[in-house]
Amino acid sequence: MEKQKKKTTSKTAVIEENIKSLAEKIVVEESETDDNGESNVLINKEEIDKRIKKLLRQGKKKGFITYEDIDSAFPPDYEGFDSTLVESIYEEFEKNKINIVEKEPVEEDDDIENEGGEELVSILETTPEMYDNISLKDPIKMYLKEIGKISLLTPSRERELARRAQKGEPKAKEELITANLRLVVSIAKRYIGRGLTFLDLIQEGNIGLIKAVEKFDWKKGYKFSTYATWWIRQAITRAIADQARTIRVPVHMVETINKLNKVIREHLQDFGEYPTIEELGKLTGKTPEKIEEILAASKETVSLESPISGDEESTMGDFIHDDSMEQPEEAAMKMLLREQIDQILDTLSPREAMVLKMRYGLLDGKTKTLEEVGQFFNVTRERIRQIEVKALRKLRHPSRSKQLKALLGMLNTSKRD
Repeated sequence: MEKQKKKTTSKTAVIEENIKSLAEKIVVEESETDDNGESNVLINKEEIDKRIKKLLRQGKKKGFITYEDIDSAFPPDYEGFDSTLVESIYEEFEKNKINIVEKEPVEEDDDIENEGGEELVSILETTPEMYDNISLKDPIKMYLKEIGKISLLTPSRERELARRAQKGEPKAKEELITANLRLVVSIAKRYIGRGLTFLDLIQEGNIGLIKAVEKFDWKKGYKFSTYATWWIRQAITRAIADQARTIRVPVHMVETINKLNKVIREHLQDFGEYPTIEELGKLTGKTPEKIEEILAASKETVSLESPISGDEESTMGDFIHDDSMEQPEEAAMKMLLREQIDQILDTLSPREAMVLKMRYGLLDGKTKTLEEVGQFFNVTRERIRQIEVKALRKLRHPSRSKQLKALLGMLNTSKRD
């Protein structure tokens, strides 16, 4: 009866879980929107102009614009992301003399340049030695040394190659790509620790670089490195969103998580402590329930098959306690208890031992009534009761029960733990 109930409960639980999974899938697919309730897939020209104007206001106010600002307005999953959009944004920035920088300038931080052009020159002029402090495999170091030997392009040579590449010349495309491989590495290293290996980040960035070469229009007048940076970053950030997690988080949610993390970091720097859910709600204008939802989505999912040692012989699953499975200690105690019971029953007569086994379900797990046992032995139920009482009296003798008590005590202690 109890087993049947467990089977029914288990089946019901599976059905409920499947329904929940389907409901979550439907909800996620229906809510692929940003924080303003706007779709991240198709945005009309009016909306694009609105977002560009917002970026321009930010740029004029600060004197510059960061790639993070651009990502917020046009996230990596935005399907309108094409060469026309990139060019229109850069044209507006050029027209208004707004520089694009990697990060907001911070006092006494030599790594951050106020001028976007100077920063890109600094990136391109770096040498492989700057990566020696990063733990890298030998093949990657070899790659860095190889690309470090490639000469930088002069502005006139860059325009010439871009002109020929636009006409479809393979050699011109190859030279333009090769000359900017260091730019990819410099951008990729900023994303180390986001879930992809350094080599994977470089590979994805190179894909973005190739796309930039195909889309670049040299007649517009701006530098190729400035134009390519967006495509490289877009390729890397999209790859991180798609591949870094075991369970994919939609890109619009990744952007929301990043914004929330930025607020948390700023609060920690200002006050020396992490903000509460309520404080985060006030700082971001979101409800506590929404904050908890974002924090839950930000948690990393770790595979039970993930190796935890250098030899990759041990996995995370080897050390996870499974409440649904019987623990080895408890199983060993039960086995010892069963062996001890069998030894004690052997000291009884065959009939007495069989009566106890049938009455307590030691044969097939099913306990028998006095009537059923009496029918088996072809005696009355009263006679069976008498045999049972006599057999139990024998087993209660200290010489037999002492070891059983010790085993039962250990078993109960194991269950409580």
